[in-house]
Amino acid sequence: MHIEFTQADESHVDHLVELVNSAYRGDSSKEGWTTEADLLDGQRVDAEGIRELINKEDSIILIAEDDDTGDLLGCVHLERQNTKCYLGMLTVAPSLQSQGIGKMLLDESEALAQFWDCTSIYMTVITVRSELIAWYVKHGFRDTKEKKPFPYGDERFGIPKVQGLEFTVLEKKI
Repeated sequence: MHIEFTQADESHVDHLVELVNSAYRGDSSKEGWTTEADLLDGQRVDAEGIRELINKEDSIILIAEDDDTGDLLGCVHLERQNTKCYLGMLTVAPSLQSQGIGKMLLDESEALAQFWDCTSIYMTVITVRSELIAWYVKHGFRDTKEKKPFPYGDERFGIPKVQGLEFTVLEKKI
């Protein structure tokens, strides 16, 4: 499989919604290791939210596609914020996880952040996702111990099945 990285546009919206929701929510997400299905119901993203990210200034959704088949394998959202780059929505299709695609998306993200003259990349991860935090730490991120509240009541981010959810901020100097 040869992977090509490109910038998402409006033609990718429906496929991105399907990919991200399948990797994080519902039964299909349990095929991979990034599932949040035990923590959250509902959607992870919707078409309107994806369009906003695609069209927002200093924001890009980078996609990984199989160059031979055109299949969407993964994606990541990046947003330049002065000298920092926010990274979110790193997603790999559940059946393709643990094959290095996430690491490739992370590497491409870092290259883009450097191109943007950013000095660090940061993200938020749900604090109880210890396996995910460990994966990012393995790839050079550190837990800043800064916490951010989970947006309870905003169903665009899902419907919590548990109380006490919050985010921790991870950061990597580049």
